[in-house]
Amino acid sequence: MAFEGLSEKLQAFTKKLRGKARINESELNEMLREVKLALLEADVNYKVVKEFINSIHDKALGQDVLKSLTPGQQVVKIVKDELVELLGGTDSKIAFTPNPPTVIMLVGLQGSGKTTTAGKLANLLRKQGKSPLLVACDVYRPAAIKQLQVVGAQLNIPVYANENEKNVVKIAKQAKEIAISKLNDVVILDTAGRLQIDETLMQELKDIKSNIKPHEILLVVDAMTGQEAVNIAEKFNEDLGIDGVVLTKLDGDMRGGAAISVKKVTGKPIKFAGTGEKLNEIEEFHPDRMASRILGMGDVLSIIEQAEVAFDKEEAEKLEKKLRKNKDLDLNDYLAQLKQVKKMGSFSSILKMIPGMSKYNINVDDKEFSRIEAIISSMTNEERENPKLLNASRRIRIAKGSGTEVQDINKFMKSFEVTQSMMKKMRSGNLDPRMKKMMKSMNLDKMSEEDLKELEKKFDK
Repeated sequence: MAFEGLSEKLQAFTKKLRGKARINESELNEMLREVKLALLEADVNYKVVKEFINSIHDKALGQDVLKSLTPGQQVVKIVKDELVELLGGTDSKIAFTPNPPTVIMLVGLQGSGKTTTAGKLANLLRKQGKSPLLVACDVYRPAAIKQLQVVGAQLNIPVYANENEKNVVKIAKQAKEIAISKLNDVVILDTAGRLQIDETLMQELKDIKSNIKPHEILLVVDAMTGQEAVNIAEKFNEDLGIDGVVLTKLDGDMRGGAAISVKKVTGKPIKFAGTGEKLNEIEEFHPDRMASRILGMGDVLSIIEQAEVAFDKEEAEKLEKKLRKNKDLDLNDYLAQLKQVKKMGSFSSILKMIPGMSKYNINVDDKEFSRIEAIISSMTNEERENPKLLNASRRIRIAKGSGTEVQDINKFMKSFEVTQSMMKKMRSGNLDPRMKKMMKSMNLDKMSEEDLKELEKKFDK
């Protein structure tokens, strides 16, 4: 999971601070030393770490924070604000031209994930109302064109390729003409990479840049390479000039050094982050939300945005009407909701975005949900609508049909009954005090005023 080691240490640091009624300079220095070590262990650039720690130290002392009534909370706020600034400060989006098509050129070393990222980016932009065209500009790597065509076919997004042409500038020009004729308002160029930065690679990219004049040049780098990713970004920016960075494999980068260092070192923002292998697992990079996740403060806005894309409005309204009529949740409803939540990504990643949930250390096995899906799918419609029919012989049949054991059926049905009971209590407002306490502990009161306003707008919709 992204930033796992750093996140644990920073959360332990902020927890210590929140409980402090008084902090002196000596204690602050000792705690900041722990933060410094955590950042260095996370492979964050040394100069970046030094500036970060000095800035927190100066601000904590310079604003009479340590003498205030809530010094711990104020230092936590300073840490969060500085982390947001380090990650980029503000959101950086693609600048779409008013005269389409907008040309986005993806560059990077071989193996960084450019081709998959091209498909993911096209898919994301299509969800935002764009009509993208993917262009195969890698004429060197065996099967590179075929790989992009396969990705395009999976997403039902058009791909332009000219296997008889070796001049990538001509291919890009042809693609622009095709885009204009087919009314594609975004063109994504998947360029060739090399195993290392060389003069030939850079010259080809410079030729595309000078002839095609792309509106955005995005560097795709593997987050798991840590400081090497930052060095690559710095070199590409010096030689070619980039507009932003796409970090791939951020979900597997437990340290997070690249994400934290890249903006400070290169001056170029992270615009997108790959969060998994699936073609829908890419997201716009929000520095404030990422800082909140790292510090265990959650990321409610991202959950809502993912839900807006994944959830079927008709299904949600149907379930709402049913619950309003005081009808019990049945297994058909459960399966429908399970499928929609699965579209949002892994359950573990969703839980980590809920404020305060990180401290409960809940590990969710996503395979368990596939088993549940298989169990419900092996039931008859009558059994799904009335789970009380599930006697011993029916459970044996369902276990055989779903490739599970009878114990698995029993375990799931117990958890389903708990869910049903909880839904009833929520309808009646008669929640268990422990549940109320847990919900209260989810730190929604720690969200910024801007985030709360945004959250309110989304709930109003």
